Amino acid sequence: MSFIAPILPGNAPFTPLQRAWLDGYLAALFGDGATALPVTRTEATIAVPPPGAQLPAPQDVPWHDPALPLDERLALAAGQPIERQLMAAMGQLDCGQCGYQCQSYAEAIACGAETQLTRCVPGGKVTSRALKELLGGTGKVAPVPAPPPAISRGTASVPAAPGEPLLARLIQAAQLTHHGSDKDTRHVILADESGALSYEVGDNLGVVARNDSALVVQIIERLGAKPDTPVLSTDGVERPLAEALSEFCEIRRPSDQAIEVLSSRAHDIDESHILQAMAEGYPGIGPEDADLLDLLEIFPSARPPLSELISALDPMQPRLYSIASSPRHALGEAHLTVAPVRYEKRARRRTGVASTFLCDRRKPGEPVPVFVRQNDGFRLPPPDRPIVMIGPGTGIAPFRAFLQERRATGARGRNWLFFGNPRRRSDFLFENELTEYCRDGLLNRLDTAFSRDQDHKVYVQHRMLERAAQLWAWLEDGAHLYVCGDAPRMARDVERGLAYIVGKQGRMDPVAAKAYLARLAAEGRYQRDVY
Repeated sequence: MSFIAPILPGNAPFTPLQRAWLDGYLAALFGDGATALPVTRTEATIAVPPPGAQLPAPQDVPWHDPALPLDERLALAAGQPIERQLMAAMGQLDCGQCGYQCQSYAEAIACGAETQLTRCVPGGKVTSRALKELLGGTGKVAPVPAPPPAISRGTASVPAAPGEPLLARLIQAAQLTHHGSDKDTRHVILADESGALSYEVGDNLGVVARNDSALVVQIIERLGAKPDTPVLSTDGVERPLAEALSEFCEIRRPSDQAIEVLSSRAHDIDESHILQAMAEGYPGIGPEDADLLDLLEIFPSARPPLSELISALDPMQPRLYSIASSPRHALGEAHLTVAPVRYEKRARRRTGVASTFLCDRRKPGEPVPVFVRQNDGFRLPPPDRPIVMIGPGTGIAPFRAFLQERRATGARGRNWLFFGNPRRRSDFLFENELTEYCRDGLLNRLDTAFSRDQDHKVYVQHRMLERAAQLWAWLEDGAHLYVCGDAPRMARDVERGLAYIVGKQGRMDPVAAKAYLARLAAEGRYQRDVY
């Protein structure tokens, strides 16, 4: 039969924080060993660089490439110290959504300073499972419990790196795509009325969004709770349940720890086993792409104490967008290109947290908490250098900013843009602007790939291959190469196309062609902002 952990009675004289700690202690004390304890490592097996140590050169971490599949990244890091192997399991985007960079997150896990293995948003469950498997060979010891945080009534925060968010004002979320498009892409403009939002072209804008209120209401109803019930939030602060779920908790992707809590409290043994397998990351187990409401609906016997569940969820992380404007052109504004995420699954409408927060749930004039994340690895070269920009779909965002910046500063370097989307008639983002840039000579070349406008699909990498000789000539003339967009598919295909062009035009074998691209990257001439 299924083991049911004892819990404190509802009238026990404890605060939510004390109750959550004691319930967890009782679950571990009376558990039958089925629930995995948090994993820590003995430091004797780990060599972690001290704070302030020089970061390795790109050639020293060849797995730091989001276009590489996970198994290839792990193979490249095989035999390396544990922190390097952990880094190879990350999403490789250095997006900052976890509050770290890929390398520093891996080092924090390796030394035991960070125990959460689910912070990598781009990597998701695949990364968290890989991290658990890698840590399985380092030895496990019982963690030293940290002192409980003080209860206070604070406000939302974001990871330490961005600092406190600023309130911008939404001006518009106008549709860029036209009638007949299968996509909905928006031109979002945010006004910086305080004058404190300073950014450079190439930077990202972090949006501190809120969860969909309708989803929060459904979760509270499924829990059989009241919105104003005080609970322990993810940051150790006591808040009303509705506020915690709306502003502070990641409910779109429940953490492994939260799933383990559900497993330990499930009365039904089959539900408990499935939830535990999900928490451990076994592929094909449980509902795919499940949010918190899914888990509560599909596993009705899993009803842990509220604070125990809520405090086990991951903190809400900001979402990052490439800035699509130059501060010299769009004074006091930050522009974004946003594709709102909306789809149906298990007879319920699903939405992206930040994308629909900006495009559907915020009205013009309302505040949006934001911060700037510097992206020093994606910067324009000196003004006389040529640039080649490859940005299909919303990947055009930073290149619109690049072109605005080069016009505003009078830069004389040549500019070449590759852009793609399904159909010219409905999906040519910023068509009028780009056409005008071509007319006035700012944009020297514009190659487009509209994949559905002919019988066979054509993508940006195909246009690159058609222009192989010219592209090689630009590279040999010192051009800087930029790629922005989807990492798993587009960026990988573009990299393969570039390697083929370099090999053919430069008469190099595949190894030499890859080394040429690696040298461009080391020199700062091949930069990517992919997601």
